[in-house]
Amino acid sequence: MSFHETRFPAGLSFGSTGGPERRVEIVTLANGFEERNAPWAQSRRSFDAGIGLRSLDDLEDIVAFFEARGGQLNGFRWKDWTDYKSCKPSGTPARTDQAIGTGDGSRTAFQLVKRYASGGAEYLREIRKPVAGSVLVGVDGAAAAGVSVDATTGIVTFATAPAADVAVTAGFEFDVPVRFSSDRIDTSLAAFQAGEVPSIPVIEVRV
Repeated sequence: MSFHETRFPAGLSFGSTGGPERRVEIVTLANGFEERNAPWAQSRRSFDAGIGLRSLDDLEDIVAFFEARGGQLNGFRWKDWTDYKSCKPSGTPARTDQAIGTGDGSRTAFQLVKRYASGGAEYLREIRKPVAGSVLVGVDGAAAAGVSVDATTGIVTFATAPAADVAVTAGFEFDVPVRFSSDRIDTSLAAFQAGEVPSIPVIEVRV
């Protein structure tokens, strides 16, 4: 799959609807009990960008973005305004926000992750599209030196491997890798002027 490292206009994604989806297969047995199975190990997010449109100029910008991506052909970055930081949406990312690994004296590469925890259970989400320049890396709570971050994969690389048993942490902002989930955008000047906005669905992709 081809991916364009271009973000959908953030001002137009603001106000969009959407969020994570979990696929669960449920079978109800004769005795009333259920068997539940999750074929997806990871959640998948989807959004509708049409809600963010406020003018005909916005609509033209979306059509240009759609055409430049080749419709569904190429993926792109999306800012999920409800979940785009390593911390709470109202907070400021700090280098101690998320544990991304433990040093062993030889490992130099660590994948950025975000942890979602509740009631003793947790889900680790790999962050593949951090915002360039936003990543802060810590080793045992202190600022790490000699670190590079690949903003296209979310991999943090150390020039010198962190010592054994030290915590490697990070704070960051990130985008969601998505693509358009429709082959067309239906537009109508009359409908738009009447307050009706088109549906412009996008869906998360694995990269």
